[in-house]
Order: sequence, then structure tokens, then C-alpha cells
Amino acid sequence: MNAMTRTTGIAAATAACALMLATLSAQAAEYEWTFQASETSGEPSFKIKQAWLERIETMTGGRVSIELLPINAVVGPTETLQAVSSGILQGHMTDPSYFSGQNPAYGMMGNLVGAWSDPYDFLEYMNQGGGEAIYNEITEPYGAHLIAAGTFPLESIPSTREIDSMEDFQGLKIRAPQGMVYNIFERLGASPVNLPGSEVYTALEKGVIDAADSTVLSNNDAMGLHAFAPYPLYPGFHSMPMIAISLNKQIWDGLPEDLKSILETGFDAMAYDLVARLKVQDLETLAKLQADPDVHPIDLSPEERKRFREAARQEWQEWAGRNAQTQQVYDSAVAFLQSRGLLDAGE
Repeated sequence: MNAMTRTTGIAAATAACALMLATLSAQAAEYEWTFQASETSGEPSFKIKQAWLERIETMTGGRVSIELLPINAVVGPTETLQAVSSGILQGHMTDPSYFSGQNPAYGMMGNLVGAWSDPYDFLEYMNQGGGEAIYNEITEPYGAHLIAAGTFPLESIPSTREIDSMEDFQGLKIRAPQGMVYNIFERLGASPVNLPGSEVYTALEKGVIDAADSTVLSNNDAMGLHAFAPYPLYPGFHSMPMIAISLNKQIWDGLPEDLKSILETGFDAMAYDLVARLKVQDLETLAKLQADPDVHPIDLSPEERKRFREAARQEWQEWAGRNAQTQQVYDSAVAFLQSRGLLDAGE
């Protein structure tokens, strides 16, 4: 074969490969889904999730394509479970505490307030301590399947007033979603206001609320909350909501096993990556805020953290008696915490 023939053959093969790749890329994904998140599109955590969905598309060889929409894009945050069940959405990445009105077990599983001092302990509980199995017992009758559980680092509380002790919660108008965290703030003497996270900025700006059970420090700062709430509590001590990464159960049941494994593995990896990335961003944000003379981050003392947890544990026990599933969550989580020596951690 002469040089010209070889060159022509290589060129032809290259063109054929290019055509094949173009054809494959032009083909629609085998599974195209829309998920709704519980954050606005500008929050750092939302962008991290979007990047992971691109990775999952690559991991599946383009067979799965997931579009992630921000909070309220299709339905309200309390309605995504019904939307996933009915097929309006195919999935969601959200705090299941939003569904406490349908089943109080969602409130206990979604945010066992005051229980976790480290997000990795919660992820261990969900992955190795039976938490995911219990969650699917709760949620599959509602037409959804939990693929994986995620969480955030412990949340900050942006506040317009200094909060140095539990007494400072007396009369504080604090945004809180329905569920356990709402009740605990009431127990502390606060006046919780049930608002979606998308309304926190306006409510702080207009003085409708004094503080907010919102999200992590970096997310709060990205939303501009510290312009109106210059007393953020950090590190967090109260709330660390679960992120339920769920898919319509009929769709899940119909997936081939290889895609199920890829989705489980991919979203588990996302959960750990999300915590690590947000921790870095929180520390960078904290350094910036500490250098700002108009913002004053507050770190509650160990004694005050202990007082909060005592109030929280009273609320756990009350919720445990609401139905058989809340009791199951309570027994399972407490047993895990005790087995790891974590129940009195920090007290």
C-alpha cells in the first residue's frame, strides 16, 4: 500500500468515526427526566448538583439525561412528592420535611433536628445504618423511590439580632418550614413563620422575620441575606436537612440493573462531594464575613448548644409517638447514635 492509499484510508476512517459520533450525540437519551430541587438556581449547592447531573449523563453513556429545575419552577416545595408520583416531575432533590403534612415520619427522617453534629455521620446512618431502607418503606407507597440520600453541612441562621443564648430566641420571628424544626423553635419561645426558602430574602429585607432557618452559610451569603441579617450563627448547630434524591417508582422499577447501579453510585458520590465542596465554600465565606466590619458571625458556646439539643430531644420523643413509622425512625436513629457514642456528642 502506497503512502497516498494509506492517507486516503486514514482520512476515510476518521470521517466515518466522526460521523458515527455525531450520529450518537444527535440521538435522544434513552431516559430524559426533569427533577426539581429545593434551592434557587443561584445557590452554590444547586450548581454543584447540576454539574453532577452532567457527570451522570457521561457515566451512563448518554442513556440518562436529567434536567434540574430550581424551587417553585413547576410546583411548590411541598408538592414535589405528589408531582413525582403523578409523573408531572420524574424526580426531585429536596428536603422531605416539606412532606410532614402528609406523614410526620417525613419530618423526623428529613431533619432530626439537633441529632447530627457531622454530616458524614448522617450519611453513614443512611447508607450503612438502615436509614435508606426505612425511608423507602415510608416513601414507596407514595409512588417514589429513594435513589440516594444527601445532606448539607450544618445550616447557619442568618439573623438581624444577636443570638448568644437560648433566651435570645424568645419572641424571635424566625422563618422555619413545617415540621420538627418549627416546633423546636416554638419550644424555645420563638415565633416561627412558615415561609418557603425562596421568600427568605424579601422577608428579611422587609422585616417580616428577624431570622431564618435557611441554608448553609455560603448559600445564604450568595443570596445576599447578610446585608439584612448581619448576625449569622456559624458553625451550625441545629438543622441538617436530608436531601432525598428520588425518582418516580414506576420508572425506577422499569430501569435495567446496570443503570440502577450507576445512578446509586453516582448520587452517593454526589452526596459526599456536595458536603466537602460546601464546607470549603462555607469556610471561605466565613473568612470574608469576619473581615467585613458590618457582619458579625456568632459561634454559640457548648453550653448553649447542649441546651438546644435538650429541647430537641424532647421534641424527638413527642414525634416518635405520632405513628408507627415515626417510632421506627426514632428507634433506628437513636440506636445508631448510641452505637457510635454520638447521642451526647458535644454535650
